[in-house]
Amino acid sequence: MLSSKKSSKKELVVVLENIRSLYNVGSIFRTADGLGFSKIYLCGFTPAPIDGRQKKNISKTALGAEEHILWEKKKSCWRLLEELKKDGFLILGLESGTKKSILLEKLKIKKGDNKIAIILGNEIDGLSSATIKRCDKIIEIPMVGQKESYNVGISFGIAGFWIRQILS
Repeated sequence: MLSSKKSSKKELVVVLENIRSLYNVGSIFRTADGLGFSKIYLCGFTPAPIDGRQKKNISKTALGAEEHILWEKKKSCWRLLEELKKDGFLILGLESGTKKSILLEKLKIKKGDNKIAIILGNEIDGLSSATIKRCDKIIEIPMVGQKESYNVGISFGIAGFWIRQILS
């Protein structure tokens, strides 16, 4: 794990909790690389790019990003979040419809928050209650159409870009 000392350099990581689609995982790898995220944590049953052999559907959408960005497989998301908190990370859950959700455009990040983790949940069930409890803030992306949520890969792109803009 990284040191808990605060530095002026921003460190961004993404945590995937029980993402089932290989294509979504690949898309998130590619987007994370493009946005300058330093690491991806693959929790629960989220597939890894290599698990004994290369997962072709991840590499198909990641287009090589899975070879350039650090990643680590973790069994338990909530345990990982506790480790990240100890290391000084601000934990941002991306989830709509919770009592503590705030709209993405209302998100404020303090100057001293140099380590930020964005947590994305399962395509159907979202984040687990154990994960939601450990988030410092829950953010949601407003929807104006009929559906209740965006695709998880698209959600990460929107939120990751927005957070990158806040930090600039």
